[in-house]
Amino acid sequence: MDASDEAWLERACLGGGLPPEAEHHLRLAGIAYSNDEVAEAHLDRAMEAAPGHAAVLIGRYRFYFYKGRLNDALKVAKDCLLKAAHDNALAQDWRMVRHEDANFGSFEAILPRFYLFTLKAYGYLNMRLGNLVEGRDVVLKLMELDPGDRIGAKVLLKVLDRMGLDEDD
Repeated sequence: MDASDEAWLERACLGGGLPPEAEHHLRLAGIAYSNDEVAEAHLDRAMEAAPGHAAVLIGRYRFYFYKGRLNDALKVAKDCLLKAAHDNALAQDWRMVRHEDANFGSFEAILPRFYLFTLKAYGYLNMRLGNLVEGRDVVLKLMELDPGDRIGAKVLLKVLDRMGLDEDD
């Protein structure tokens, strides 16, 4: 990947390169938030206009998350994680990613940060859905990739540890 590709990907993660039609449908999905059927139809149209664009994936993820549709949000988080891995030239399996594979230590490095935030969302959703082993594995991977804990994985680990204490009491 050359510098121009990397710059394009960084803009894409921030919503750059989003076709106006996709942006329009994302906006309409937000306006129609209370009507699931209409909002999802707009999210579908946004995806058709910009397949795999981070902004569209994030819009769908947020919709499901805030609607409490955590299983649906988890599916989108997996898609986001695959996109973030691809955009960072990382292994598709998050378990195989190593600290030295990307500039995870720099909070200014947008693409690696997108990967970390996506992985954190994936781990959090697993925790919320009761997949505690997967959630813990993700949190430990986040701590490996981000030893400075700029992403806040230690908070999730404390929650998991607390859950284990409560179960033993």
